[in-house]
Amino acid sequence: MNLLIPMVTGPTVAFWLLAPIMVLAALGVVLSKKPVHGAMCLATVMISLAVQYAAQDAPFLFAVQIIVYTGAILMLFLFVLMLVGVDAADSLVETIKGQRPLAAIAGAAFVVLLVFAVGNGLVGQPVGLTAANEANGGNVPGIAALLFTRYVFAFEATSALLITAALGAMVLAHRERLTKKKRQPELVKERMRKYAETGQHPGPLPTPGVFARHNAVDTPALLPDGSVSELSVSETLKARGVVLDSYELSAPVEKTVKAIAADGSGADEEGRA
Repeated sequence: MNLLIPMVTGPTVAFWLLAPIMVLAALGVVLSKKPVHGAMCLATVMISLAVQYAAQDAPFLFAVQIIVYTGAILMLFLFVLMLVGVDAADSLVETIKGQRPLAAIAGAAFVVLLVFAVGNGLVGQPVGLTAANEANGGNVPGIAALLFTRYVFAFEATSALLITAALGAMVLAHRERLTKKKRQPELVKERMRKYAETGQHPGPLPTPGVFARHNAVDTPALLPDGSVSELSVSETLKARGVVLDSYELSAPVEKTVKAIAADGSGADEEGRA
């Protein structure tokens, strides 16, 4: 029992707490039907990995994981998804022949690599970061020495790859304008022409709640004549069925109009009498 006490350290606790979360989030990346949900699961994996770096006394990798990968690259993924418009209903027809066998081979190779990595960590002698940090005067100088000496070519190649990815995202998001952009005078002329053809009011539509009993977004606007403007409520609220009944809103107005009309007709009868 005494032999197990020194092994329960901070990195060990952080690993066993975050490892299940990382595995579940990684499965979410693969199994999510919506790309945005997969990106959020990927963010969970990256943040958990950053905490693992911090627990292993690697502050530089912790900062890089949060700032570069989670804060920059993942946001680039999200921007591309939103700008390009990836939909869950995209075609599932394979356009690359033989990608399923290649994916199966890659998955099997990854499983073998994972087994060897876990086996080496459990059976072999673990090598911590303490000796590596002390040899170069700390974590940040040690990583800098490796990046700009031994792995300088890989570092520059990765930088070029990131720049290429950013330019590719800009190219995918760019839309060439086929028509000339309309200015304010042209928009006004088009609005008045539409009014002359269809009779639609050229001014802006009333916002939800205007001339109504309260200003909730699910309340249609009442026009000055007492009629209900169905165009003042979002189509999303209509689809959800949470819009208030327009007849309930116009009922007090109709009641007042009928009362005034009744009083007017009564006064006329009294005058005639």
